Amino acid sequence: MKKFILILIASVLLLPATTWAQETLDELLREVEQAASEEARIDQQRLQAFQRERNQQQQLLNEARQQLRAEEQRTDRLNAQFDANEQQLAELEIVLDERLGNLGELFGVVRQVAGDMRATMNDSMVSAQLPGRAAFFADLAERSELPTVAELRELWTGMVREVAESGKVVEFNSDIINSDGDLQPGQQVVRIGVFNAISDGRFLQWDSEQNLLLELPRQPAGRFQSMAADLQNASPGSVQEMAVDFTRGDILAQVVRAPDLRERLRQGGTIGWVIVIGGLIAFLFSVFIGLRLIGSGLKINRQVKRSEVSQKNALGRVLSVYEDNPNADVETLELKLDEAILRETPPLEFGLPIIKVAYVVAPLVGLLGTVLGMILTFQQITLFGTGDPRMMAGGISMALITTVLGLVVAIPLTLIHSILQSYSRSLVQVLEEQSAGIIARKAEQHHGSAI
Repeated sequence: MKKFILILIASVLLLPATTWAQETLDELLREVEQAASEEARIDQQRLQAFQRERNQQQQLLNEARQQLRAEEQRTDRLNAQFDANEQQLAELEIVLDERLGNLGELFGVVRQVAGDMRATMNDSMVSAQLPGRAAFFADLAERSELPTVAELRELWTGMVREVAESGKVVEFNSDIINSDGDLQPGQQVVRIGVFNAISDGRFLQWDSEQNLLLELPRQPAGRFQSMAADLQNASPGSVQEMAVDFTRGDILAQVVRAPDLRERLRQGGTIGWVIVIGGLIAFLFSVFIGLRLIGSGLKINRQVKRSEVSQKNALGRVLSVYEDNPNADVETLELKLDEAILRETPPLEFGLPIIKVAYVVAPLVGLLGTVLGMILTFQQITLFGTGDPRMMAGGISMALITTVLGLVVAIPLTLIHSILQSYSRSLVQVLEEQSAGIIARKAEQHHGSAI
């Protein structure tokens, strides 16, 4: 109704004055009736639309309520099924744990064995000939699920193959790095099981980080290199003698790290060189004394076998005393012979006291080096502590090496001195025996003339 009044007022206000005067009340009535009819029709349409929407909302509400009930029922069913599944899963897990008991232990053993085989393959000499073998074992060792039967068979096959290769002597070509650090491709290599590898008579070691064969910078003794060369040049099927490093390279690695004679002497320091030089001088002097005594002994032996007296040997000079004094009495001749023997004894004993001093002083100098080495060791301990034993190695090496050098010099010199001294005494004894024989003959002659 308000809308009708507003339309009426708007019609009155909007009509021009001339139009307002001309229109009749009938026209106005028709417009008003028409507007009222249109308004009623619109209201009826709105009412019908509202009723339809209300009915539709009610239907949607009923459908939503019905769907809610259906979902609640479905939720109840799913909860019941979930509980049942949980119970069934727990029961199945128990059964699975029971059935996987032995398999779990097997899985742990397989991973452990695979890890051990991976380390063995990486460090094995066979990898120089058959590279890439450790990849399967590395994957199996890090696997989080159970291995298959085929993988177990391959694991077993790899273990047996490694055992079989350990008993073979195989020749193949491989790249090696020589002692100068140069790569030499396609060199002929002979592998002795899983223990040694040789090339051109030189021993090799396997570097698992570089996956290459390295020539040892310091080779074993010459006889071992000769064995290696003979083995490499041997014909197939022949039997050759060969030294095998059963530690798979550990002993050969120690050969590389072991110091040689020059390094040992360097570890002895100044005291060590003093002992070595003094020992060499003492040995040369001992050789000189030995040759001198041997020469004197040969001359004395020749004089014993001859009747003619020679002044060029000790015995001849002693015997010449008798020839120079043929008419002397026994007591005088004895004194003169004793004097000649005393005169000849010092040349035969020459140098023996010096050798004795050398073999006595050598261990004392070695003991001095031992004391100095221990002093150096304690100084290192005072400065750096005992955390790193390598800091003390220099002093300990000096202490031990000087002791060894002193004994090495003293023991042979002691034996040499004993031998030379015994030989010198035997020569002096020959002189005394010959002089005693002369006196005995002289006394016999004097006794015969007196009768």
